[in-house]
Order: sequence, then C-alpha cells, then structure tokens
Amino acid sequence: MSHPTKRSVTNTTTSSSGGASPHFPPMKKAKSQAVACSLDPKNGLQPPHPHPSSHHFPDDDFDPASMALDDDLKPDDAAAAACSRPSAGGVTANLSRKKATPPQPAKKLVIKLVKAKPTLPTNFEEDTWAKLKSAISAIFLKQPDPCDLEKLYQAVNDLCLHKMGGNLYQRIEKECESHICAALQSLVGQSPDLVVFLSLVEKCWQDLCDQMLMIRGIALYLDRTYVKQTPNVRSLWDMGLQLFRKHLSLSPEVEHKTVTGLLRMIEKERLGEAVDRTLLNHLLKMFTALGIYLESFEKPFLECTSEFYAAEGMKYMQQSDVPDYLKHVEIRLHEEHERCLLYLDASTRKPLVATAERQLLERHISAILDKGFMMLMDGNRIEDLQRMYLLFSRVNALESLRQALSSYIRRTGQGIVMDEEKDKDMVSCLLEFKASLDTIWEESFSRNEAFCNTIKDAFEYLINLRQNRPAELIAKFLDEKLRAGNKGTSEEELEGTLDKVLVLFRFIQGKDVFEAFYKKDLAKRLLLGKSASIDAEKSMITKLKTECGSQFTNKLEGMFKDIELSKEINESFKQSSQARTKLPTGIEMSVHVLTTGYWPTYPPMDVRLPHELNVYQDIFKEFYLSKYSGRRLMWQNSLGHCVLKAEFPKGKKELAVSLFQTVVLMLFNDTLKLSFQDIKDSTSIEDKELRRTLQSLACGKVRVLQKLPKGREVEDDDSFVFNEGFTAPLYRIKVNAIQMKETVEENTSTTERVFQDRQYQVDAAIVRIMKTRKVLSHTLLITELFQQLKFPIKPADLKKRIESLIDREYLERDKNNPQIYNYLA
Repeated sequence: MSHPTKRSVTNTTTSSSGGASPHFPPMKKAKSQAVACSLDPKNGLQPPHPHPSSHHFPDDDFDPASMALDDDLKPDDAAAAACSRPSAGGVTANLSRKKATPPQPAKKLVIKLVKAKPTLPTNFEEDTWAKLKSAISAIFLKQPDPCDLEKLYQAVNDLCLHKMGGNLYQRIEKECESHICAALQSLVGQSPDLVVFLSLVEKCWQDLCDQMLMIRGIALYLDRTYVKQTPNVRSLWDMGLQLFRKHLSLSPEVEHKTVTGLLRMIEKERLGEAVDRTLLNHLLKMFTALGIYLESFEKPFLECTSEFYAAEGMKYMQQSDVPDYLKHVEIRLHEEHERCLLYLDASTRKPLVATAERQLLERHISAILDKGFMMLMDGNRIEDLQRMYLLFSRVNALESLRQALSSYIRRTGQGIVMDEEKDKDMVSCLLEFKASLDTIWEESFSRNEAFCNTIKDAFEYLINLRQNRPAELIAKFLDEKLRAGNKGTSEEELEGTLDKVLVLFRFIQGKDVFEAFYKKDLAKRLLLGKSASIDAEKSMITKLKTECGSQFTNKLEGMFKDIELSKEINESFKQSSQARTKLPTGIEMSVHVLTTGYWPTYPPMDVRLPHELNVYQDIFKEFYLSKYSGRRLMWQNSLGHCVLKAEFPKGKKELAVSLFQTVVLMLFNDTLKLSFQDIKDSTSIEDKELRRTLQSLACGKVRVLQKLPKGREVEDDDSFVFNEGFTAPLYRIKVNAIQMKETVEENTSTTERVFQDRQYQVDAAIVRIMKTRKVLSHTLLITELFQQLKFPIKPADLKKRIESLIDREYLERDKNNPQIYNYLA
C-alpha cells in the first residue's frame, strides 16, 4: 500500500465503500505516466514519493492512478490513457487493448485524507502585491522591471484564485491614482505656448493609455473574474479613465488651457492658417473617451463658432455682393463638414453646421433677397440661383424665396403689361419672360411644385391686370404668326410658338374676349386667303378645343366648313348653265357663302357697284337660291377684294385692291379728274370709308391717283386725277387696303359685342339658378354666379342684371325680406 498524498492537484478520485487504497503501476502501452503532486507547506510544490510496498495487478485490471492526469498530457497521450469509472453495479470497463475477458469481482478502494488543511505561505498576499506594485510603478515611471510579465500575470491569477481580488483591485486603483495625479500636476504651469502645451497634454494622455493597457494586460485575470462578478466595479481601463477625468477636473488650469488651446487652433484654421490636425484629433478623442467632450469642449466650441460666424456674416454682407457671399457660405459649410470628418466628434456635425447656417444664412435671409435676388433673376444667373435655393432649403427659408419670386414676377411683369407704348411687343416679351422663368424653375429650383404654382399664380395676375387687353393682344399675336408672310419659320417652330402662346391663354380669365378677336382675325385670314398653313390653323383650333371644350371652338370649326363648302359651290356654279350663258366676259368671280352664326358680325355697307359686278351677283344669287331654297343671301361688300388690270402710259400692271378701291378706280375709266363730292355721289360709299379708300389710293406708298392739292388728309374740296406717270418695278402691285388694318372703332365694337354676349350669359345663369332653387338670398345667388361664370365680373354688374330681370318679371323681391329673391314661373 502507498501512503496517501496530502492533497491531490487534480482532485480527481474514485472511492467505494471499503477496502484499502493500493498504488497501481501504469497501464501497458500508455505513452506517459500520470503524476500526482502535492503542495507541501514547507517545501512548496513537490513530486510524489513512491512507496516501496507497491502491489502489481494483471495488465487487464483498472489503474486508478491513471485518472490523475496532468494538464500537460498531450492529445496522443490522452488517447492512449483511457480511464473508466465504476458503475452502479460495480463493473468496470476493460481499457486494455487485449481481448475482453469475463468481468472480475470489483476491487473496493478507499482514500484516506489527513485531518490538517493545506495553508498559504505567510505574507503571501503582501509579498505578491509588493512584486505587482513594483511592476506598476516601473510601468508608470517607464523603468525596466526585473520580474517578467508571465510571473506577474500568474501572481494576479494566484491572488484571484484565493479570493483576494477585491483588495488587489483597490490597491491597483490607489497606485494608479497617485501616478495619474502626479502626471497631471506636472502639466500645471507648463509652456505658455498653447500648441506646445497641447502636445504635452497629448503625450500625457498617450502615456496613460499605453500604461493602462500594460497594467490591464498583467491583471487581465482580475478583469475577467472579480470585475465581471462584482457589480458597480469598473474595468481597469475604465478605472484609469475615471481617475484621469477626476484629476483633470481637479486641475481646472490644465483643462481650461487645453480647451482654450483647441479653440484657438480651430479659429486659426478658419482664418486660413495651417494647424496640426492630428494633434487636434488625438486630444478631442481624449475628451470623448473621458466622457467630458460635450460639456467641456462642445459647448464652448459652438459658442465660439456662433460668435465667429456672426461677425464674419455681418462683415461679408457689407463688403461683397450676393453671389460671392453665397459662394463663401457654401465653402464655409463644406469646411465645417470636413472638420467633423477630420477631428471633431460625429455628434458635433449637426449642431455645428446648424450654428454656421444660422449665423451665415438665417440671420441674413431678408438682406440676401433684397440685395441680390432681383439682380440674379434679371441676369438669368442659373448657377447662383441654384446655390441660393439649396442653401435656403437648409434653413427652411424656401417660403421667403418663393415670396420673393412671386414679387419679382409681378413687379417685372407689370412693367411689360402696363406699358401701353409697348403693346405691340407685350406677348413676345411675356413669352420670353415665361421661358426664362421655366428654365430657372427647372435648373435652379429643382422643379419644386410650390415654385411652379407661384409662377402660374403670378402670371394669371399679370395677364388679367389690364382687363381684356392682353387677351386681345394674344389673339393678335397668333394672327401675326398664322398669317402668310412669316418667312424662315418652319412648321415645328410655328407649332412650338403656338404651344407657348397656349400657356398664356390658360391664364386669361376672359376667354370670350380672346375668342371674339381670334374669330375676327381668323375670318380675315380665311376670306383673304392669307393663312400661312391650314394645318397650323386646324392644329391651333384642336389645342383650343382641348383647353376649353368643343363649345368654345364650335364656331371656329364652322368657319372652316363654310370655306370648304364655298369651294364646292363655286366649282358647281362654274359648271352651271347660268354661268356658261349669262356671265359677262372678262370677269372671274369667286364667292364665299358664310353662315351668319359662325362668323363675326359685320356692319352692312352700301356701295353702288359697276354694272358688270351687279350682273355677276344677280346670276350667282339665282343659281344659289335654285340650289338651296328658303335661304337669304346678304352681300358683305366690306370683305370683297379684286385684282384689276390697269394700263398706264409706262406699262401694264395688275392691282390687288379692295372692293371699295375697285369701285373708285373704275370711275376713272370714263374721266381723268373727279372731285371728292363726285366720287361720293357716284359710289354711295360711307364718308369715313371713302376718305380712307381715297387716302390709300392717292396718299400711300402706291399712288395710282393724284390728290389736288397734295396732302395726307382728304378734304371735301379735294380733286383726284389718274396718275399717268405711275411706275413700279413689279407687275402685280398690292395697294394696302385700309380696312385690313385694325381701327379703334373695330376694337371697341368687338369689345362691346363681347360685353353684350356676357350680359346674355349672366341673365341665363341667373334664370337657371333661380329656376332650380325657386327662392334664394342675394348673397348666395351672387356666390353661385361667380362659380358658374367663366369670365371676371364685378358684383355691381351682377346686381344690374338682377334688377333688369326683376323689371322683366323673371324674378321678384320677397315682400318680407328685400334681400331674398323669388323665381316667377
């Protein structure tokens, strides 16, 4: 039997109810033997002493000593050293490589322990701490330590295993605190040069980080056991940071000087000087790690930033123009963003950029707009306006920009619309203005819908600023573009122009005024054959139909139908027996038969036609009424035009003239000289019209007649003679007919007709509403009328129409309340 060891290191034992504890030899084929070790208080760690009286058992028996495996057993050895444990039935498995034998009776094992407990060496904790303290001091003082790190690590391990972690932690904390306090105290009163001082602080911080990492490396077992198992105890690293933070706060001079140095360096960088960004980065990371970044640095930093940019903003606004100021702001905001990426903490970005935006932008929004917005718009400065839009969007100032845009459009547009001297160019100027605004909206204002609506609202205000006049001028502009003679304009360009004009048309509130003038001009183009392109004409009508519905273009479409039908009637007339047998020779006549409802209303003008034309008219009338019975033809002499063949002493010419001019000129076939009164009696042309006609023949560019005496105006006692000396380079000459030009009277009559039509529409709307409601108050009736009527009208005008209907007994006032109307069936 072997003597039992005092304490087994592995503590792996197997015991049974009785018997001795024999010492077995190692099993066969095991590559290493298990060694049991004991801890002797006197001699330390000792190998076991073999007892002489050891018993040997057969190879196939179990070796209990093989269970005390050392930690150093290799994997191969472990595979070879297989062990088994007695089962409940007392049967052990055979671990030898021999063939299995029948189970043997179990051997009962007993391990007897001595009564005395193992004890630690005296002063074990103090001695171990002395070694560790020496090492920690050496680390802080940057001196070599004789004890290697592995032994120090094992020492910490031993202390923790024997439940001495708490004391060790407190001792390490106390030791670190003394060194950290000394390190920070050494900074007091150091170099007045802030950059040098900051370098010293950075060195102190870097040293602390390195030292705490080494200490944590030695005491890692303490961090992993005691610190983790004990609540409210910081890790060694955090403990070091907390001590540094504590003693930094106890040295306000060091902290204040550090923050001031950082702020001065950043200010220098803003002023364009080069600074050590790495130093800034390291020190600000120190503030973040210590958890004092927000309170100690960010607050004063943001205050300094606010003061710096407030002063700079005021200075630059006074010294530079708006485009340069906006560029400067853009650069500054970019710099601050870069600053956050390079050395400031990420959490500072938002408040920092917001501070810069507030001082450089938000405070100067009104000044920027007042000083430079109009200049940028007038100069069409797309890039600068885009910069303004993007910067304003950062400070939620787009509403101010939108209002400035609205004011600019109204102010600029008012100059275009209200200047009566520039009426001729009004539409083209408005189109250019709208095109430039659209470009700015697309490229500078990022197609912002609110800005688009602002442009629309402002234009609607402009177009209706002068009631009806812009509508009339838009119709005239279209007439100019659609009339023949626009050389160098392709169909695509014409189509593009029509689309642009249509945009202005949408803004017109009194579309009936536009329709009246457009219809009048279209009639002239169609009747005189002056239309540039029938396709373009029809395209425009299709566009108007899309905008306003078929009711708006009904009459315009009817005019085209009449022209096409007239061509067929003329062809049919030429083939008829009346034309072949009765028509006077030497005359060709083409007749347009117009439906009264489709065409503008023309005042009837009497004229005494030459005999040949009278005959032609009578024959055509006979043919037409035979074909379409029940219709009535009225001749519109003011719309007729002719081509006359004239023989002058200096050559033959063809004259393109109006019907009135034709009648006057035909008189000179019989005589060379006629007085104004003679011509008036012979032609029966209305006085004003006759004066205009004679003016065009004797006072214009093409003078077929001569006026005696000479002068611009036609007087009652003037005489006219045939101009025998007339010459012209062209064979066919157009004598400008006065009636083709717009007169004030014509415009006034057209406008009056529109207002007359509006009265009928108002009356119809009132009757329609009252017929449905039967009884209605004045206020509600006016409200409904405003909703239904598509043109602008004043409440006073509506009241007049209501009074008119009361007089005509369509409505009556309520006997009890005069503000209520009753419908009379």
